[in-house]
Amino acid sequence: MSDARNWTVLKFGGTSVKSLADWRIIHKRAAGLKAAGKRVFIVHSAIRGISDALDALAGQAVAGRADAALEPIFERHRELAAELDLDADTLLAVEFADLSRLAAGIALTRDASPRLKAEIMAKGELMATRLGAAWLNAQGLATHWLDARDALTAQTDGPVQGYLAVDCDHACDDDLLARLDEEASGGVLTQGFIARRRDGDTALLGRGGSDTSAAYFAAKLDAEALEIWTDVPGFFSADPRLTGSARQIKALSYDEAQELASMGAGVLHPRTIAPVRRAGIEMQVLCTQRPDMAGTRISAAPSEDAPRLKAVSVKHGVRLITLETDGMWRASGFLAQAFEPFARHGVSIDLVSTSETSVTVSLDADPSLTTDLIETLETDLARIAQVTVIENCAAVSLVGRGVRALLAQFGPAMEAFAHYPLRLVSQAANDLNLTVVVDGDQGVALCRRLHDQLIQPKPLDKTFGASWREIGESPAQESALAAPLWWRQKREALLDLCPAEGARYVYDLDTVRARASAIAGLKHLDRGFYAMKANGHPDILQAVAEAGMGIECVSLAEVRAAMGAAPQLTAEQILFTPNFAPRSEYAEALKLGVHLTLDGLHPLKHWPDLFAGASVTLRINPQRPEGHHKHVRTAGPEAKFGLHADEVAEAVELAKAAGATITGLHVHSGSGISDPEHWRRVGQFLSETARDLSDVKVLDLGGGLGVDEASGPRRIDTDALDIMLGELKAAFPDYEFWLEPGRFIVAEAGVLLARVTQTKSTPDANFVGLATGMNSLIRPALYGARHEIVNLTRLEENADWIADIVGPICESADKLGTQRLLPETHEGDVMLVGNGGAYGRVMASHYNMREPADEAVI
Repeated sequence: MSDARNWTVLKFGGTSVKSLADWRIIHKRAAGLKAAGKRVFIVHSAIRGISDALDALAGQAVAGRADAALEPIFERHRELAAELDLDADTLLAVEFADLSRLAAGIALTRDASPRLKAEIMAKGELMATRLGAAWLNAQGLATHWLDARDALTAQTDGPVQGYLAVDCDHACDDDLLARLDEEASGGVLTQGFIARRRDGDTALLGRGGSDTSAAYFAAKLDAEALEIWTDVPGFFSADPRLTGSARQIKALSYDEAQELASMGAGVLHPRTIAPVRRAGIEMQVLCTQRPDMAGTRISAAPSEDAPRLKAVSVKHGVRLITLETDGMWRASGFLAQAFEPFARHGVSIDLVSTSETSVTVSLDADPSLTTDLIETLETDLARIAQVTVIENCAAVSLVGRGVRALLAQFGPAMEAFAHYPLRLVSQAANDLNLTVVVDGDQGVALCRRLHDQLIQPKPLDKTFGASWREIGESPAQESALAAPLWWRQKREALLDLCPAEGARYVYDLDTVRARASAIAGLKHLDRGFYAMKANGHPDILQAVAEAGMGIECVSLAEVRAAMGAAPQLTAEQILFTPNFAPRSEYAEALKLGVHLTLDGLHPLKHWPDLFAGASVTLRINPQRPEGHHKHVRTAGPEAKFGLHADEVAEAVELAKAAGATITGLHVHSGSGISDPEHWRRVGQFLSETARDLSDVKVLDLGGGLGVDEASGPRRIDTDALDIMLGELKAAFPDYEFWLEPGRFIVAEAGVLLARVTQTKSTPDANFVGLATGMNSLIRPALYGARHEIVNLTRLEENADWIADIVGPICESADKLGTQRLLPETHEGDVMLVGNGGAYGRVMASHYNMREPADEAVI
């Protein structure tokens, strides 16, 4: 390769060109490459948010509001120019004038054609690159501004795709190389996203097109390398917005990267891979805000040859279309007939599943799939088969090398599918993914669950690096919901509280009060009850009561403990929800006057005398399980809790015969639910059930408010929950709505402290032994729960050692955590297990005659 072709292409997204700080990073990287003898070719996007604003401009212009839409666009560029010490009105005079002219034309004709929209959208990249090139030149880094439309030519000239979603030729371009040799003695800066049609009009590469532009230019220049700079340091084993335990992937082959990008990973546009793969150009995905990190390398060589699961991804907005007909059996050419309408209407199929009498296909979310188009397609397909369309699904994919060889390893994780209705299962022909399609509201939970069970780093791992949270990042969707980890702020006090031998649970009452107040303060919730089975410590019960919550109990012993710990509570503030309890407990509860819930017919059938004059609540099984593990899904066909809907009528008759009044209905679906829409579904189910029950005044939505198992900070968005409750109350104003969370109130408030007793290393694993194990915390063994674990003694030291965290119990299941990234750990160090406030001490045992952890509060 000659020096003339010694090019490195750098692509920067909109979040990487938005400020002076970003441009300093770009300058440093470009100057470093130039000093190393490389020629630099920069491709970048419009400033963050500008493409969306330009996309909306056409509609605003049609509505006669062009000036109001234009001014924020101009002002954003003036702000960046001022930060870069540049004059936007001079540098961008042509683009500002063009935008005003185009918007005025649309306002006059009321016609926002694809041609005009492409012209408008292109201005974002043109304006941003004008500023970038001027600033780099002002810093002494010679930079030639290139109009990408003079180098990239659209391959199609159709009426819509030919303007808004084009492909371009990307063969090595000797003419472009010669031109740059002549015109650009230094670096080059150009636009992503835009190209030119053969008739001279502007065309767009579609959203994500800047990645593709960079790949096209790398191939046309026969570049040595392509660097994609974005807002995350490479590919991760899952979307970090879904789970902070997502791990950085150090290296991928082209086909693995293609699969990940196609299956929903938003780091890289799927069309980016093909041009560099054909040209054999190595690619790196890097982070502008973390330029010190190596990111993900993408090349022809896989990171390792052995079969290995690399990631779990989820795609939303998936649509399924199923064709059913007996005429398919042994009918040659049926699939050709079935697929022909898709081809004729330009609809791309993603997944395909067939049987003897049906075929199901999935369609990815695509703005071009309008309602009219889908209805036309459905009409055409109905000529050959019965058609069913299922909207709003999610595709969850296990992506890796040699997936077929890994199926046996997936066995323990397959129980996650037990209560998720699978709409389609597809194993990729290239052996790179196994995909299931589920209902849209199940996609995130399933993705997170499979990731935490199946992504297991190894010591000295060549595939995975640190997790998103271990490298100090905070997922965007999570940050708004996260509170600072209290145990970091109170580290010294916790170190002092850890016993020399044994273990200790420590509960932070400030956190308990905050969580309880968040529930008691919901504007649209009539009552909140704390499910004390999660943690019955007297100080916690008192703190919850002081915050304004009642107490939900599942045994008479809990009722007595609640009354003893918080004597200010009245019987009206205690909810008793027994399950298969003896007659005596029901009798005493009725005598005490607490709220009583019945979840079976037996008490009313066999002890009717108990209920004369009593008011009771019925617990109904909605037959739709929710939750993070089968052992906490308290609804569904296999659950022991609640009346089947078909039994409600009989329960009403039995209650009437006994002289009891049914004043409430109750549902509890499970634990670890983070989607507020779940409680909307429950509320609608209960209101429909209560329609013919005139005495019912209370609808108890249950509990199960989610706390993320992987780390702790993420929990359900209580603001979104309150909005949902408000909508329920508006729709069903005749009812009170109650909630009874447990884990949400106390999980994050508790930590388990124990000292390291021994460490051990084998050729295949490292182990850190603690002074306690499953006798103190059984959730990992029982539920497969994942708790955050840190070395509190060495909290600020670099984590570069992967180990399993185990206890002294004589059971192979005695693991508190597997494959955790830790600093080098020694005997006597204090280890902290997070999220230990719920179902920890209350489920502890004396197994092996070892004392479980004791308790303290701060």
